[in-house]
Amino acid sequence: MGRDVVEAFVAVTGAPAEAGAQLGNAAQESLRPTQLGPGLRRGTGEVSDEAALPPRLQLSRRTLLATAASTALAAPLPLAAAARAQRIAPNLFVGTGGDGHTYPGATLPFGMVQLSPDTDVERWDTCSGYHHGDGSIMGFSHTHLSGTGIGDMLDVLLVPTRGPVKLTPGPLADPDAGYRQRYSDELAEPGYYRVKLESGVLAELTVTERTGWHRYTFPRGAAHVLVDLSHLVLDKSDAKPLIDEASLALDAAGTLTGSRRVHRWAKGRRIHFALQLSRRPDRVTFYGDDDQEQPAGASGVQGKRVKAVLHFDEAGGAPLLARCGISAVDVAGARANLAAEARGWDFDAVRRAAARRWAEQLGAIAVEGGSADQRVIMASALYHAMVAPTLFSDVDGRYIGLDRQPQRVPAGERAFSTYSLWDTYRALHPLLTLVAPDQAGALVRDLVRQTQQSPYGPLVWPLQGVETGTMMGWHGVSVLAEAQAKGIPADYAAAWPAIRKRSFDFAAPDLDNSKGRDLYDAKGYVPADVWFESVSRTQEYAYDDWASSHLARAAGQSADAERLAKRSGNWRNVIDPAIGFARPRFADGSWWKDYDPIQLGHMPKPWWRDYTEANGWQATFLNQHDVYGLIRHIGGNQAFEAKLDALFTAPSTLPANAPPDIAGLVGQYAHGNEPDQHAPYLYAYVGAPWKTQAMVRRLCVEMYQNAPKGVIGNDDCGQMSAWFVFSALGFYPVDPVEAAYVFGSPLFERATLRVGGGKRLVIEAPGNRADTPYVAAVTWNGRPWTKSWISHAELVKGGTLRFTMSATPVPGFGRSMADRPPSFGRVPG
Repeated sequence: MGRDVVEAFVAVTGAPAEAGAQLGNAAQESLRPTQLGPGLRRGTGEVSDEAALPPRLQLSRRTLLATAASTALAAPLPLAAAARAQRIAPNLFVGTGGDGHTYPGATLPFGMVQLSPDTDVERWDTCSGYHHGDGSIMGFSHTHLSGTGIGDMLDVLLVPTRGPVKLTPGPLADPDAGYRQRYSDELAEPGYYRVKLESGVLAELTVTERTGWHRYTFPRGAAHVLVDLSHLVLDKSDAKPLIDEASLALDAAGTLTGSRRVHRWAKGRRIHFALQLSRRPDRVTFYGDDDQEQPAGASGVQGKRVKAVLHFDEAGGAPLLARCGISAVDVAGARANLAAEARGWDFDAVRRAAARRWAEQLGAIAVEGGSADQRVIMASALYHAMVAPTLFSDVDGRYIGLDRQPQRVPAGERAFSTYSLWDTYRALHPLLTLVAPDQAGALVRDLVRQTQQSPYGPLVWPLQGVETGTMMGWHGVSVLAEAQAKGIPADYAAAWPAIRKRSFDFAAPDLDNSKGRDLYDAKGYVPADVWFESVSRTQEYAYDDWASSHLARAAGQSADAERLAKRSGNWRNVIDPAIGFARPRFADGSWWKDYDPIQLGHMPKPWWRDYTEANGWQATFLNQHDVYGLIRHIGGNQAFEAKLDALFTAPSTLPANAPPDIAGLVGQYAHGNEPDQHAPYLYAYVGAPWKTQAMVRRLCVEMYQNAPKGVIGNDDCGQMSAWFVFSALGFYPVDPVEAAYVFGSPLFERATLRVGGGKRLVIEAPGNRADTPYVAAVTWNGRPWTKSWISHAELVKGGTLRFTMSATPVPGFGRSMADRPPSFGRVPG
């Protein structure tokens, strides 16, 4: 390793100089650096071998973050392991194609700002604002959603360009009709994004937690920057106006501020910003509704769709920098965030700080073995599991509560937004409890506060101070109950009154996610002729009852706990034991007669479904908390195992009206959506974990790629990625509240995890190869471990979990009743 690389390593990671020299000596012959984010040739989608970067930036791209991720900011690994692990670096374009709905721009772990390019706003493909292959960029906005199936955000769009002023983007098919620009030499790495626009502008982006930083290098001559506050995600079903209040104002010091209220997904959310430039424009022109130009000399504009153009008669020479603070509270909050986090104009220093933050986070897991692509997929998945939930409180602690009122967190605490809880309670939040326990604790304490503040009690999908009520249930209780079971400190009792109200007060207000609670309680199920998605509702409510029963017990409410635990068995009432399938049931107790498990339900209206993003096959295995009860209900071990076999081998047929979310089919199992992502692990509960091992390995290999289309289905704020991280490590939380992990098939030969408190968990699978998916034996800290599962409490003690892998099944492992995983609070036998 050359001296320049070692010096750059020390500069970016903050490691002692001697550590850099030691690494250089040890790794000189073994390192083969990998790009953090490939440069993509415009119009081809090919990965370029070299992006047009100065040598200093090439060094950073090739080596520095990867080195930092596994060496400098983690507790030290052995040097040989550090050298191997540093080849691993995330590809931020994974998930930006297909239906992944991720974005490649700059953000910090769980940061407030997501500064990224937008390519389109009018297709489901561009829920994140970006879709790989679109061919032109509209501009760079400061807020984005990662992997969601509904679009919103894209606040405060900046468009650096030259030539005549254009105030509308124009259609994707005709970039020349508006301010869109074709692009080339695109590069993305954690905390940094860069692209060359056809106007000749080199645009670079980086971030702090609450501010976005732009560096624009213009050719000689006149240029301008458009600030478009009318830019947002559009949908044909939206009722206009989507923006009903907006304003821009320029103060005497040259700071541009603005606000808007948006009625897209999170209806009524507000965003405020404060923007400063490294040099003053020669003039500023404001535009109001219908792009009406304001009088010369105007210092602001108000309306619904407002814009400003910052003109530079000579934009060449030194790069133009812009720094922008945002706030959901008010302009004063945006100004304060900007003042606190943007005290100079050193873009590269901000970029280096972002690199260090990501290096520390990504250093939580280091892997060896597997293929080069699999190591990149692992790093990319861990990255995407750490972009949301997103910071929501300003530097002074203020944020907008779910009661739509300004709130303030206690000193040292933070508020968060973008809780995709229907998705992320399954694997993302459990992953954070293992490898980022401090962050998990901060989220849990925030969930307690926001549960108290919300008129709807426990959360399901809050976004920017608005409970959207999207999906089914109130799965915030799962995250709280899991954390409580794992010993994460929080005032769980403080959340109990709001949870109790949601559970038992049927006059309490409801959004779509909690309709039919009264019938669920009275009849034991939600009738399919009264409420849509009734079969999924019943089962999801039952799971939330299970989680809430733990929180009731923790609050000292034993009677409520017993009532909830009993009611959590309501899942039985929508699974017809005569046919062994989840089946719509009507208010009179009868079942839907024309049942077909591939259908979405009895469909009394075109949009009416009886399942949530699933069909009868997938909903049959939705139960996570009472697996042995489900096995008995289906007909016993043999019948249940056969039913699982049938799930994975049935024809992959879907009805014409199936939503695009049901994707990644293996038989009728849909890996591209969440309802049955735990199903491959259910074989362990009937003593056949070897079938789990085979299927999990297949899914890891077939459903994830090191490519823009590398995520099957929406990444859903990191849930799909977290599934991969867990499964590639060799275990998965079938029921997060149980605080246990079921073994699958590790993908790598070795993984080293930081699990909090200075402890390390090492997972070994010596000689693991593509043709050895089966587990022959397991040891834990050198002692034989015959169980097909292990508790969270064991793993966080630290130690070595060692798998002996096999090319052929070993049916005896995990076969005994005593070795099967716990469920419903107890182990079988």
